[in-house]
Amino acid sequence: QVQLVESGGGLVQAGGSLRLSCAASGSIFRIAAMGWYRQAPGKQRELVARITSGGSTNYADSVKGRFTISTGNAKNTVYLQMNSLKPEDTAVYYCAAGEGPYSWDYWGQGTQVTVSS
Repeated sequence: QVQLVESGGGLVQAGGSLRLSCAASGSIFRIAAMGWYRQAPGKQRELVARITSGGSTNYADSVKGRFTISTGNAKNTVYLQMNSLKPEDTAVYYCAAGEGPYSWDYWGQGTQVTVSS
C-alpha cells in the first residue's frame, strides 16, 4: 500500500503562483508514475500532469508552459509548481500514484486551489 498526503493549496490572485507537494509513504517501490489531477465543481476529474519514475513528463494542454511537475531527490515527493494562475485553474487538486505508467492505484485526499480574478 501507498499513502499520499498533499499540501500547498490555498487562495491566490490571478497571475500568482502556488506550489503543491505530495509526499508518498509505504510501499513506494511499487510506484511507476505519479501525477496531479484536478476537479472543478460540476466538471470531471482531469489529468493535469504526470511524471514517470524515469522522469518523463506529460501535461494537459491547458497548463503547458505554466505548470511544472517534478520529484524530490528521494523520489517519494512530487511537486506541482503552478505559475500564471487563472481563475479557471480553481479546483480540488489530487495527487495520484500508479504501479503502472498509466494506472492510478493510489489517491491523496485532495487540496483546494482557488484563484481569484
